Amino acid sequence: MKQLRLLFPILFICLFSITACKKDKTAGPAGATGATGATGAAGATGATGATGATGPQGPAGPAGGPVGPQGPKGDTGATGATGATGATGATGATGAQGTPGATGATGATGATGATGAQGPKGDTGAAGATGATGATGAAGATGATGPKGATGATGATGATGPQGATGATGAQGATGATGATGAQGPKGDKGDPGNANVENFVLLNKGVFVAGLTKFSVPAITQSIVDNGTVLVYLRNTGSSTGWFAIPYAEAGHTIDFNDYGVGYIDLKANFTQAAGIDFRVVVIPGTSVTVLNATNPNLNIRNFSEVAKALHLSN
Repeated sequence: MKQLRLLFPILFICLFSITACKKDKTAGPAGATGATGATGAAGATGATGATGATGPQGPAGPAGGPVGPQGPKGDTGATGATGATGATGATGATGAQGTPGATGATGATGATGATGAQGPKGDTGAAGATGATGATGAAGATGATGPKGATGATGATGATGPQGATGATGAQGATGATGATGAQGPKGDKGDPGNANVENFVLLNKGVFVAGLTKFSVPAITQSIVDNGTVLVYLRNTGSSTGWFAIPYAEAGHTIDFNDYGVGYIDLKANFTQAAGIDFRVVVIPGTSVTVLNATNPNLNIRNFSEVAKALHLSN
């Protein structure tokens, strides 16, 4: 009976709740389902609410009466509101670093063991095959020059060897540049009467050049001499007491030719160069004297200076 008393209040409450729900307005059409939001962080569990007051006890059933059937299970009540999230506690301070421990002392070095006695020398093994010769290494840098040794004693002079054979005459070199005109030599001695104004000059200690022509100044050669007279040239070694040799001249492959003459000069052509050491005698004969010379000396050898000097009364 006591159980029936408890059941009636419960049924009453359920009917009241259902009637309250029916009084709501008719719901409008359902809107489109929105996108599922991100799941929020789980809030802290709210505090347990206070226990509600116990409802009035129903009337007691008849004593000893049967227990009435159990009423249907009531609907689950609405979920209570989520409690507010509690504040995050402050981060605790980092503890101070501990002091490093002291380094332990280094242990003493162990004593070196004594060296064992050397064993007996083994027999010499057979010689291995000779390996291939390695590539020649790069030349090393030149070493510094050593100090100069003391000068040795002068050896005895060896005997003079026999004179070698005269070598072949070398090829004629290129013609050198024409040398500067030498100073005019002293005027020759005046000829004896009857030489008809013949003049001769001695050019002392001159040279010749292989390049080009060797030119000498001879002022006595005038245009009249060029047109009607003649010029003879002779040579000798400077300081020589021998006679004069006519030009063209050749000896041991060396040649000097009388190339040309003009007003105030003569040109010689040589196949060698010699800077000095030659005397030249130039004989200038006017046209009238040439005629007389040919008439009085028809067999005169003009290459023989002695004969020419005698015919023209020239001093030697």
